[in-house]
Amino acid sequence: MDELLTPVRTTSTSTSDQLLVQTAKAREVHHVPSGPLLSADDALGALRSKPDFQTLKRTLEYLDPDVPQQRSTQISVPGPEVAKLVNALVGSVIPDYWAVLNSREDQRKTWTHPKERRIFLRCLSNVSGLGAILVRLRTLITASKEGRGKTGSSEISQHITDMLDITTDLLKSTKFISKAWIDLSHHSAGALLKRNMVWKEFVSIIGGGRLLSTVAEAVDVVKTSSKDILGHYWIANGSQYCTWVGQSAARMASDLQEDDLDARKAVSQLLSKSFGLGYMDEIVKQVYSHLLLENEEQWVKLRALLSELPARGQRNFLYALLRIIGKRHFSPYKEDATEDWWHEEVNVVSGAAALLHGVIGDSGLLKENLVSWLTSSWGGGVGEPVGIRRAAIAAISRDEDSLQEVLEKSMQQFGDKLYIKHSPILHQEVNTQILLLTSGYVHRSRPMGLFTLARSSTHLTGVSNHLAASSVRSRFLGMAVGVAISNLIDNPDKRMSFGIEEMNSHEAAWYESLTIVQDQLGSISSLKTTIIGEVKKGETPSSPTTRRAKQPIGSTPKIVRIRGVGSEDEDDGLVPYEKPDSDEGDEDGDPTLVQRNKPTAPVYIRDLLSGLRDTENYDRQRLSLSTAATLIRRKTNFGTEVSDHAEELAALLTGMGDKYEMENFQEMRLQAMIALLVAQPLKMGQWFSKTFFDGDYSMGQRASILSTLGIGARELAGFKDEDAALTGAGSVPEFPTKTLPERLHKIYSASISPVDALSTKLEKTMIAPVAAEAADKLSGPNALKVRTFSSRMEVEKRRKKPIANELAKIVADGFFFPLAGRCGGKSVHFDPFLLTCYLKTLALILHASGPSTISLPQMTSEFWDLLLSLRQQSDPTVLEALLFAMLTLLEINEDKRRLAEEHSKELLETQEWVTVVFEAVGGGSAEGERVRMLAASLLVRTREVFEKYQRLLVGEMFDFN
Repeated sequence: MDELLTPVRTTSTSTSDQLLVQTAKAREVHHVPSGPLLSADDALGALRSKPDFQTLKRTLEYLDPDVPQQRSTQISVPGPEVAKLVNALVGSVIPDYWAVLNSREDQRKTWTHPKERRIFLRCLSNVSGLGAILVRLRTLITASKEGRGKTGSSEISQHITDMLDITTDLLKSTKFISKAWIDLSHHSAGALLKRNMVWKEFVSIIGGGRLLSTVAEAVDVVKTSSKDILGHYWIANGSQYCTWVGQSAARMASDLQEDDLDARKAVSQLLSKSFGLGYMDEIVKQVYSHLLLENEEQWVKLRALLSELPARGQRNFLYALLRIIGKRHFSPYKEDATEDWWHEEVNVVSGAAALLHGVIGDSGLLKENLVSWLTSSWGGGVGEPVGIRRAAIAAISRDEDSLQEVLEKSMQQFGDKLYIKHSPILHQEVNTQILLLTSGYVHRSRPMGLFTLARSSTHLTGVSNHLAASSVRSRFLGMAVGVAISNLIDNPDKRMSFGIEEMNSHEAAWYESLTIVQDQLGSISSLKTTIIGEVKKGETPSSPTTRRAKQPIGSTPKIVRIRGVGSEDEDDGLVPYEKPDSDEGDEDGDPTLVQRNKPTAPVYIRDLLSGLRDTENYDRQRLSLSTAATLIRRKTNFGTEVSDHAEELAALLTGMGDKYEMENFQEMRLQAMIALLVAQPLKMGQWFSKTFFDGDYSMGQRASILSTLGIGARELAGFKDEDAALTGAGSVPEFPTKTLPERLHKIYSASISPVDALSTKLEKTMIAPVAAEAADKLSGPNALKVRTFSSRMEVEKRRKKPIANELAKIVADGFFFPLAGRCGGKSVHFDPFLLTCYLKTLALILHASGPSTISLPQMTSEFWDLLLSLRQQSDPTVLEALLFAMLTLLEINEDKRRLAEEHSKELLETQEWVTVVFEAVGGGSAEGERVRMLAASLLVRTREVFEKYQRLLVGEMFDFN
């Protein structure tokens, strides 16, 4: 074998030479002086050398920003050396020593090392510290996502939790932002460019959403990996975080000096940036409470602060302030019309007007924005009480030119034909109120100005267009305006009078009295004492402590006589007690876990409120929720308990969370909300509609509000028994062998919302006649068909008894218009899921109202305009909801001739759009087939109208063109 290999060359190497040589790098050794630290390098070396607790304590005392001493580096001022120190604190000290610093003593709830903990947090209470924590959180989040499911992921989750705890402690005080600015101003006075750049970065972290988004993602990561170590962090909640930002900004603004222009610009930058977080009302609410309501001297600072904001920021601040004043200080419901109804809130209106006047000051931009809010087609506080409009008009009442401008624009809008036909009725009512209020002010200051405008073609045409409108409500508003203005300018014998019953109602008198309302600028003291209570999501108002009544002395039974034990013969006639039923609590093997003090079902509404708020007692909360619907229905016509606590109970049920993952939690909560709506339909229908748009609730909670409105409306219309099986009310659970285990059933069960179930049922009901007619045409000519007749008894047996439709009386004012009239201004809420539920709910309400509803023409006009404005939607679920709503619209309007006369344009546009949808959407999927089926049914219905009223429609088209 060796002969086969021939060496070509032989080379020898020295054994001392190595191909790979390892060079030992000298480890960097940090010298930690045993005495006091003298420089930042000494402190940095101590932090990097794995210090013991005493060394850490000396280092923190040296870096403490609150101790005045001469240092070369201040840890509160950003710089290269400070960045190294802060990174050492965040990267080394927190993993090693935060558990020690954050520990508490066993007996007492005090910190084990309170002094060291406070110094450590003060060292991070600056711009550099917050930035380092943010970077560290991002790193830990990335590591947790990459190592999910691997060994050590729980340790990363614990590190993230530690960072969240520290961030919560740092931002606990509202002085954090102002302190950061003071540190930058004092130590960077000579470097303005550096200070401005650092502050811009800090504002980006606080107000730009970087901190909020990072913390929210960190909480989600920890919740996914380990639920045991997760606590409640308010900094991850957008509403609570923005509340803190607003309080901090208000505190910083209140401490401003009038000549400190740099600090004023700093606060304005923070406010302008934080307005984009999505919770602007929460920020403005804190500025309003802690700055505007304190004293009138703060108004000067706020006006100077607003002047630094961009034009859009000033407008958004003013509009948010108007919303907050309307919600907090004015009753949301209109009182019965009396001659002096407006005197009841005159002090509150005067205070609000004085506040608005003080905020506007000499700013021409803010005054223009207020005029625009009053006269725009979407403004004026739609859905808010009339008091906020009174306050806004009174705030500009001293400026006659602004009043005249508001009157002229309102009058022009009032007479616009397109506005009358397509604008929601809520918007028209608001514009009418503003027009009449302004007319009274102008008449008192410039009588000839109102006289000239009333005799102009603008006013006369506006009243004529309203009287010619197809909507009953629009005609009523036209008559109300004509009579009210005529009473101001005409002699008694020449005043306008229609002589119909509607103009003698309380509402007509209320509209006419708007012209005599005269509010003045008052004092803000009335605003401090008049606050309408409101319950927020996730919060429950503090309930009074319930104490057990002491038993009076001597109430126990007194032992009078002790009888001796007789013979056994005397006991023969005694009947022994039966053995008691087994108690579920006795089945527990540990007698210490048996619960004998079981809660009792609530008897009064106040007991129900207390039980629902008791989130720490599972048995009591579940019992209260399970009996809520029954108790509300039982108390509806008994006393005033339900009406007095209706809003408070509705807010509590709507914002209630499933803390204990109760079985049938959503069904029990929904039934309680429906019972509350049925008990007070007009009041709570408006409340739920307003809360859907303005409340701070999740998508699921908003969907439950829509389900409440839809199912409650059908129950009022008499469909309660038909909907019971679909909505889960009184349904019987399936036999256990027909269902999966509980854990798998929650995953694979095809749960469907009540609104979807009801809409599916109505779809089949409306499509069945179309399908039957099509099958009848394909079966052959009528002459060859055999018709069978049923007996009269069978027909009468199948006929349903008529049921009184209570919904038809209040559907317009209580359900449909409040819900449909505010869609345009709040479309940000409508993602595909919520938009689908919203459209189906409106369709269910319209269908439940019946074809004989007086307000059906106006509801049809508004709903059709809304549906046509959403034609650009491409999501299959939204398309299905749109087609279902349009089909319901044609089905409920039995007078097809009226549709052809008044809505010919809408019919033509609907047919063209449905044709495109039918051709564009392909089959093959369940969603596509449903969309095509609805589109085909809608095409059939529209073509029936076109074939029957073709000549009328062609004439309308020519008139339109």
